[in-house]
Amino acid sequence: MAALVREYIASGEPVASSLLVTAAGLGVSSATVRSILSRLEEEGYVQQPHTSAGRIPTDRGYRFYVDLLLEAKRPNRSATAVEARLRRDSPGRLLDSLLPQVSHMLAQASKSVGFAIRPAHEAAVFDRVEFVPLSSTRVLVVIVARGGHVIQKVIEIGEPLEADDLRQAANILNAEFSGLPLHRARQAVLERIDEERSLYDVLRARAMRLGTSTFSDLPEDRPMYVEGASCLLDDASGVTVQTLQTLLQMIEEKQKLLGLLNEYIDGPGLTVVIGAEHLDANLRPFSLVLSTYDDGSGIGTVGVIGPTRMHYSRAITAVDGVAQAVARLLKDPN
Repeated sequence: MAALVREYIASGEPVASSLLVTAAGLGVSSATVRSILSRLEEEGYVQQPHTSAGRIPTDRGYRFYVDLLLEAKRPNRSATAVEARLRRDSPGRLLDSLLPQVSHMLAQASKSVGFAIRPAHEAAVFDRVEFVPLSSTRVLVVIVARGGHVIQKVIEIGEPLEADDLRQAANILNAEFSGLPLHRARQAVLERIDEERSLYDVLRARAMRLGTSTFSDLPEDRPMYVEGASCLLDDASGVTVQTLQTLLQMIEEKQKLLGLLNEYIDGPGLTVVIGAEHLDANLRPFSLVLSTYDDGSGIGTVGVIGPTRMHYSRAITAVDGVAQAVARLLKDPN
């Protein structure tokens, strides 16, 4: 079975029994191979597109092959090489600069569509805030969360403040709330105001007012980086034009693709979903290889998506290596 899948992935053509005997070096006769293929077809692992053609794997056949790959021990060389490249090309070590490179590397390595998803903002842990004056009453808020999340928003502060006033307010908020999850920080600001309202001096009162605006209405979407759509056009065997158009549209509308991937992106470790295993019909012509990484404040995801005739060994090695490299880099950025 594994030999047939490998031959079909390599050629894209139905695999004849005679080819399996010679190319795979099975050491048995063509008649024996034909008998085995007939039994595999009855059990749903292969199918015959035409009566005179060889066999191609079904989604069940791909699953058998992928499970063998997942059971095999994967070397750490891939993760080490990826980590070295990311350290060289992303000196800042921030996710916003790492993840676009990650999606590009995955697309290159797998010859499929590569994607990288940042942890949700609500899971991020607040590290610090900076206030940049845009005018006397408008301020750019730059929130930095642990692991390299950067969120920016513009707020109206309702009173003219100098840069020094804003710097003092930021210092107070950073000292008070650094280490809290972002979704908890605003609640903590409000609680602090209610508990100690009469004790606040002018500086602390101003800082808490700014804190209320800072932590409210944070964006809810999870940034997603996608690259390699052209790979689908380069090798689209078994995929209809309509299906390709559907996926290309989803790639263009990243939040739509993100919605389809939602059931997978917080799962544990390495996951492979093949064709008919997808709950959403839009994804059934495709296979998905993804893995999660922990940045210390939440779970993000990296992966590839492509036709079911995907080079699974290459994709699994690439995704597993990249996920390990990102996790290591975020744990030890130096």
